[in-house]
Amino acid sequence: MRKVSSNRVFVKNMLIIAIPIALQNLIISSLNMVDTLMISELGKSSIAALGLANQLFFFYSLILFGINSGASIFISQYWGKRDKDNIKKVLGLAIISTSATGIIFTIMALFFPEIIMGFFIKEDIVIKLGCDYLRIVSLSYIITGISFSYSIASRSVGHAKMPMLVSFISFITNTVFNYLLIFGHFGFPRLGVKGAAYGTLIARIVEILLILYFVYKDIDPLAANIKELSSWPKGFIKRYFKTTYPVILNEALWSLGQVMYSVAYARIGEEATAAVQIAATIQNIFFVLVRGLSNACTVMVGNKIGEGKEGETYEYAVQFLIMSTITGLILGTILFLTPDLTLKLFRNLDTDVYNLSRNLIMVMGLFYFIRTFNSTLIVGVLRGGGDTAFSMYLEMGTVWLVGVPLAFLGALLLKLPVYFVFLLVSVEEVVKAAIGIPRVRSRKWIKNVT
Repeated sequence: MRKVSSNRVFVKNMLIIAIPIALQNLIISSLNMVDTLMISELGKSSIAALGLANQLFFFYSLILFGINSGASIFISQYWGKRDKDNIKKVLGLAIISTSATGIIFTIMALFFPEIIMGFFIKEDIVIKLGCDYLRIVSLSYIITGISFSYSIASRSVGHAKMPMLVSFISFITNTVFNYLLIFGHFGFPRLGVKGAAYGTLIARIVEILLILYFVYKDIDPLAANIKELSSWPKGFIKRYFKTTYPVILNEALWSLGQVMYSVAYARIGEEATAAVQIAATIQNIFFVLVRGLSNACTVMVGNKIGEGKEGETYEYAVQFLIMSTITGLILGTILFLTPDLTLKLFRNLDTDVYNLSRNLIMVMGLFYFIRTFNSTLIVGVLRGGGDTAFSMYLEMGTVWLVGVPLAFLGALLLKLPVYFVFLLVSVEEVVKAAIGIPRVRSRKWIKNVT
């Protein structure tokens, strides 16, 4: 059988999808980097407050990702059949689901920020700063949900460049308003952490307006009216949620597990919380290429299943897993060897925060290739293939039965430094890969959901 790596169509399609997604994720991660860089000028309490307050958005955004990843399974396979009518119906369900979720999280952040911040940490100044941020940024949550739905659907029908362009404009908008409002330049008020929240809100408004403009101007499969978005035939909703609920539940419980890691880190202290925020920001910059590969895998695997070519589906999956592992080895080595270089971006760091961040980055580099492999395994292969139930059990099981217990064991009982706690948590990734590889080889994950 011809190797997929020699298949020009495979390489061309992979690059068309993966590069714009990688660039979009680079833009988004750069935005988080800029936020953290600017806030770091205000001190470790502000860094900790921003990092912990954004755990709520992290939880919310991964639920959004679950909803829309589930939708993309259908949209990718329907696009393989060029079935535009059903694509619009799936998009409508995704928009309604994300909007309903956005309302819940907006209410939580707007009216109960003290409870949210108090769940993570006990330092009064960190809680106050985090509450100030949450009340403002919560107004962007529903808008973000709708943007997610259109962006991921656009990728699934071969229009990956549009979300990338919009993200770049949003990045510029956010950066400019952060600079003006955090520090009070050019006559604007100096708002500190509140300024970062206003910058995010303004950028999200610009983002949704641009997305809607481009969709209804250029992307016909998604340019639906209200009737097309909401006219679901009998049994359609049931079939949709039967496939997507494991993905949504998976992302919700996995992200809640990540939030629990943040709780464990915060129990170590304010310095540990700030260090985790800085190290995670740097790691996310390195992760953008892998996200591009895993999302390209989702789309291309789904398209091949929709076309009825299951043999090529398996070959695609193997090739993507190999590429993500090699990429992870290269990037992980760079991450491990260059912590002092990357940390030069952050000025005015306390010595303790700097040293903790440095050690964290090195530990992240050691386990990086396993994380990149698992990202493509879960998001690209299993979900793209429609095997959503198995991927849910795999991620939930490893997070809650391995990762979370080890995090609290290290932080509360053994009282280890935060980088050793992160080392314990990384055992989760090893277990996940060990269970996932036999599933891929079995080919039981190849399911036509349409």
